[in-house]
Amino acid sequence: QLQLVESGGGLVQPGGSLRLSCAASGLHYYAIGWFRQAPGKERVGISCISSTGGTTTYRDSVKGRFTISRDNAKNTVYLQMNSLKPEDTAVYYCAAPASSCSRASYIVTNYNYWGQGTQVTVSS
Repeated sequence: QLQLVESGGGLVQPGGSLRLSCAASGLHYYAIGWFRQAPGKERVGISCISSTGGTTTYRDSVKGRFTISRDNAKNTVYLQMNSLKPEDTAVYYCAAPASSCSRASYIVTNYNYWGQGTQVTVSS
């Protein structure tokens, strides 16, 4: 059982930054995706990183502002979020698929393990 734990969420002003972390024992074996879900909306994928960190993908709305990375020695994946906007407000989840980022895409049912989520609120 892979137990993912997110951390790093909080309240920030527009234009601010946060770094989210996703940690689990054995995480280095998995590609990891980041998803978010705003109140009343569907859960959507925003980024994914291969198991080695060699390839990354981003949803267009976060491209150039968010950066996904990983430190496999620490079994941790990060999401650096800069230039935050109110529309970034959501619960953020990390998730692990059985396959690669490209095969899993951002299809929620392709991700077998999920963290508990961490709240990000962007407001002045």
